[in-house]
Amino acid sequence: MASDLVLGVDSSTQSTKAVLVDAATGDVVAQQSAKHPAGTSVDPRAWLEAFDRATDGLLPRASAVAIGGQQHGMVSLDAHGEPVHDAILWNDTRSAREARDLIDELGGPDACAEAVGSVLVASFTSTKLRWLRDHEPDAAKRTHEVLLPHDYVSRHVTGGEAFTDRGDASGTGYFSTADDDWRPDLAESALGHAVSLPRIVAPAEVADRTSSGLVVAAGTGDNMAAALALDVQPGDVVVSIGTSGVASSISDTRIADGSGSVTGFADATGRFLPMTTTMNAARILDLQCRLLGVDHDELGRLALMAPSGANGVTLLPYYDGERTPNRPDATGTWSGLTSSTTREDIARAAFEALLCSLADGVELLTGMTGVPAQRILLVGGAAGNPAVHALAPALLGAPVTVPAPGEYVALGAARQAAWALSGSAEPPTWAAAIAETHTAEPTPLVREAYARLRDRTADWA
Repeated sequence: MASDLVLGVDSSTQSTKAVLVDAATGDVVAQQSAKHPAGTSVDPRAWLEAFDRATDGLLPRASAVAIGGQQHGMVSLDAHGEPVHDAILWNDTRSAREARDLIDELGGPDACAEAVGSVLVASFTSTKLRWLRDHEPDAAKRTHEVLLPHDYVSRHVTGGEAFTDRGDASGTGYFSTADDDWRPDLAESALGHAVSLPRIVAPAEVADRTSSGLVVAAGTGDNMAAALALDVQPGDVVVSIGTSGVASSISDTRIADGSGSVTGFADATGRFLPMTTTMNAARILDLQCRLLGVDHDELGRLALMAPSGANGVTLLPYYDGERTPNRPDATGTWSGLTSSTTREDIARAAFEALLCSLADGVELLTGMTGVPAQRILLVGGAAGNPAVHALAPALLGAPVTVPAPGEYVALGAARQAAWALSGSAEPPTWAAAIAETHTAEPTPLVREAYARLRDRTADWA
């Protein structure tokens, strides 16, 4: 007898990706995708259209579905469920000032971290609500309900009440990781009036069922879903190179870092997912490809032709502001360019900057959790570049394991859907992705050059 099929969906910044998976084995049966509009402020109804396209023909075959979505995005709805404003996404830095104001109102960074698990930055939903209050007061007054992107898409499936999970909720700025519940007073303070918030669903709980009997699981944030797909355990560090750069690990204990370096999110299993996040990751390479007129494969080939340290060329890649460190108004800075600088040097500097930025995040993370990295898992769209494979172990200072390419956010959502469908105490055990491990001698001089430029420009942003 054939086993059930489950559908996992990744509603990301750039697209919706759907994978139909065998619930017993985790084998992917089919997958489809649909693009999202570009920009950091988007009509959220476009995500629903993309969901319908990406799941066309797959959803009827599934017994359960779950959605993993981009974290933090603000979906403000009126009393009829219609958007009052474009959804402001995680990578929109317009609310940096509002983040500082909300931290002050909470009593400072330490008090803020104690209240919600993290020190607020412009990514967090509450800062976007405050921006809406101060800059679009009519839209703020009409806001009846606030959802996260994955909540909004999940309700599109069920047509019922809104729901979310603790993992994605922990990135809003109005959820207590200590109490595992909303802080509606903080949402009210941010927006200026009380709003409806989605019901929080437990990790393995069935959130709702459609009229056809389809089980709908809680869904979660993209980073939480990827951790679930990879079955991350304490001692693992996942480094993801996508639109953003993320270093994350699993912790059995709550993290509340008053320095703001590490965000203390919850995960999708009942534990915690502390992480560091950079706003600039794969886009560092995207820009370099455009400037040099090459594709990513050629950029990697050029980079590997240059020596370590790129003949003295160093890049601080804060092109769109930065979150770690918190420099929302920063721009990119090149150092060491001379009349002898080559295309190869520039390509190499781009890869080294990307990986040095991520290495800073790994050090901050492991320093906060107190658990050294026993295994580094490298995932994300840019993780497959051979230059990343070659340079990452040297710059991260540890062997790097690269799982086979896959849609890990969507796969994590599928695993959550299978978990809810089974009713078991633990998520299903699926075969681990085939992986390859890369090693290299550490290159501390490159990290030191990067750190000098980072620290020298700290007052410029």
